[in-house]
Amino acid sequence: MWADHVARIRDSQDQAAFAEVFAHFAPRVKAFLMKSGADHALAEECAQDVMATLWRKAHLFDPTRASVATWIFTIARNRRIDVLRKQRRPEPEDLTWGPEHEPDQEDVLTLQQESEHLAQAIAELPQAQRELIQQAYFGDLSHSEIAEKTGLPLGTIKSRIRLALDRLRHAMK
Repeated sequence: MWADHVARIRDSQDQAAFAEVFAHFAPRVKAFLMKSGADHALAEECAQDVMATLWRKAHLFDPTRASVATWIFTIARNRRIDVLRKQRRPEPEDLTWGPEHEPDQEDVLTLQQESEHLAQAIAELPQAQRELIQQAYFGDLSHSEIAEKTGLPLGTIKSRIRLALDRLRHAMK
């Protein structure tokens, strides 16, 4: 019976057939969507959208592949998935227009002084510790990669880096 209604919608845009399909399936689709977690307003909106899709795409219905109910509820399920994906999609950040704000001169000066102080503290480290710090933090090598490169035991590398960081921490206070 419902396949005949969809065929009439497809072939002659039969509004009476659509009204009957709508009256039968729209409340069921809405209930299905609400059971799957949609709120009342969203379920109503999706049900309307599903029925509008049925009206526009009745030509895609194939009675040899599925029943009308299966086809309609598949559309509803897909619509629900689309809504969930859209809700989980992060909003793009607000774009700022124009030049970025210049940093405060006091902050720039403080950062520059701290950088100079750190460079001086690194220069005062023993050579073995300084080289390992440079490889680990400026060369972006892991401790294992440094061990491979230098031939030193991994424990020695970790100990020297730990001692160097401790010295730098004290120097920066």
